[in-house]
Amino acid sequence: MACQQFRTTNFRPESLEKIERIKEIVDEYDQKLTARQVYYQFVSRGWLGNNQKNYKTLTSLLTDARYAGEVDWEVIEDRGREPSNPSEWPNLSGLVDSALSSYRLPRWEGQEYYCELWVEKQALAGVLAPIARRYHVTLMVNKGYSSASAMKESADRYIEACSGGREQGADDYPDDEPSRTPILFYLGDHDPSGEDMVRDIHDRLVEFGVGGIEVKKLALTMEQIKRFQPPPNPAKITDSRAKAYIEKYGDQSWELDALPPDELNRIVNSAFKDVIDQEKMDTVLAKEKEDKQLLREAVRSLRR
Repeated sequence: MACQQFRTTNFRPESLEKIERIKEIVDEYDQKLTARQVYYQFVSRGWLGNNQKNYKTLTSLLTDARYAGEVDWEVIEDRGREPSNPSEWPNLSGLVDSALSSYRLPRWEGQEYYCELWVEKQALAGVLAPIARRYHVTLMVNKGYSSASAMKESADRYIEACSGGREQGADDYPDDEPSRTPILFYLGDHDPSGEDMVRDIHDRLVEFGVGGIEVKKLALTMEQIKRFQPPPNPAKITDSRAKAYIEKYGDQSWELDALPPDELNRIVNSAFKDVIDQEKMDTVLAKEKEDKQLLREAVRSLRR
């Protein structure tokens, strides 16, 4: 779509300067950003103070700049309002191409671990979805403390993946099919609730029967905060977990959105590479490629 003008706007010089900085930010990344991520880049670079007024002003300017044809429509997305479109194909060839692109074998077959990727915020799902597809793992947006139903479904998913659909430790579990070790990679804010969610997720999955699971918080960590110095927010003192958090970390909190998107990608990719046996996964990928070629040949023979 690129830049398209739908409105005529006479921007003030200071607004034009901010628009140029917006372009500078989006040009640095090869992925779409949310308006909130653009705002945090302004704050982290010292171009804006971190407050609600500045956030509203900048996001409003970003909208105006897109309508005026100053900023590409394709570089910003609203990840909380994505349409659900029905599938359709212009012909059978289109259906075959779609099937080929979707066809995947169980890529974690023979792996020592079973992993999932969870994120606290819906707005970051778009950043993480390509990584989840690349490594063929479940991406879960828990949106804060998950419901009992969602946690039970997640526990069942882990149990099935790690023990072949049988309860862990069952007597009829085949000796030649050892269970896999469950790992959950988690990303969330560094605030009273965000820190406590790691414990909450672990305890509730264990309660539902997932044994030996490690819930590893990949971001946002205090080490990352010290390194990247994202803009702080006041810790939510109304949060019931605030007292313990403040005693340990002080009275400031930080949002995951403030971490540079490319760094977020690097962190998650690195975590998966550390647990994957790439040789085994490459074997599965080679079989996928072979199967797809057989399907293409079968389709060609039907067209003759």
